Amino acid sequence: MRILFFILMIFSAQSAFALEIISYQPPFKADKQPTKIQYSFLTSVSKSWKVCAVYPHLKDSYWLSINYGMVEQAKKLGITLKVLEAGGYSNLEKQQSQLIACRHWGADAIILGTVDTQAYNGKLSALIGNIPVFLMTNDIDFTDPDIRQHVKAKVGVDWYEMGKAAGTYLAKQHPKGSGKVRIAWLPGPQLRGGTKPVTKGFKAAIANSDIDIITTLWADNSKELQRNLLQQLFTDYKNIDYIVGGAVAAEVAISELRTNHISNIKIVSTYLSHGVYRGLRRHKILFAPTDKMVEQARLSIDQTVRYLEKKTIALDISPLIVDLTPQYLPSTVIRDSLSPAEFRPSFYVNDHHISR
Repeated sequence: MRILFFILMIFSAQSAFALEIISYQPPFKADKQPTKIQYSFLTSVSKSWKVCAVYPHLKDSYWLSINYGMVEQAKKLGITLKVLEAGGYSNLEKQQSQLIACRHWGADAIILGTVDTQAYNGKLSALIGNIPVFLMTNDIDFTDPDIRQHVKAKVGVDWYEMGKAAGTYLAKQHPKGSGKVRIAWLPGPQLRGGTKPVTKGFKAAIANSDIDIITTLWADNSKELQRNLLQQLFTDYKNIDYIVGGAVAAEVAISELRTNHISNIKIVSTYLSHGVYRGLRRHKILFAPTDKMVEQARLSIDQTVRYLEKKTIALDISPLIVDLTPQYLPSTVIRDSLSPAEFRPSFYVNDHHISR
């Protein structure tokens, strides 16, 4: 409790720029509890720190929005940011080689969006040496001693809660005794750490409802692969009420339902993207929670630089999850979630110079 009180005192600055976020205590534990705190961002740094960020991919607008948030925060602080992306959740060897590349580049710190929860058990030291690592978005196995030694802090929502949010929305629509509804569950790549807690959270939320998951289909977050799953779904099942899954599946479902002249299947997404936002605005998607990707990325840069500057940091934090529907799309939440339409991936920032 004394640690939590200290964190609250440090970050509860009376500033117009203070942001309400979640701090988890104790950090990195399975039984951690969320507490809301007020967080104020750094406004200056002592040097142009070299931060290397490694993403699973930049194939969907979720990670594009994270890229935007990191680039904007790096520019504000005047640090050097190098971005590498593995090209997909199945590309573990490529991501491992990118961590080595960060070390050879001379990174002061690495921000890691891991391709899998247990991908680096016992391996991190050999890849990065003594560089401090900051976890971003996707969780990692903190029970591993090697990981505990190197990972200093993390930013990311509990993906169990994202799945639970989608499940809670549907359970309210279809409570026990209201009549059975059939759902196709398309959570994303099976190798990805995040899809496991999302699935657990979703199933927990619908446990006492009239919702039945009739099939689960896995594939990486590419439109082509998700389209293949949907075409398989329409061939194998003729009586579906909802398609529920990741943002890429939800986006593709809109066009596939239209192409196949299907009007009786509804769509719910487990997270937000630009396409999901358009779907919500057009009433084609009924619900999506957002974990505010832009805000999340800014927090990650700030957390990392605080550590390098030897300033107090909150170790395990996340934005507040916000439930979105066609009737509730607040502009401030959307700005904290999605990159501007004109933004393109940026891979290097140095003294306000951007390379794409």
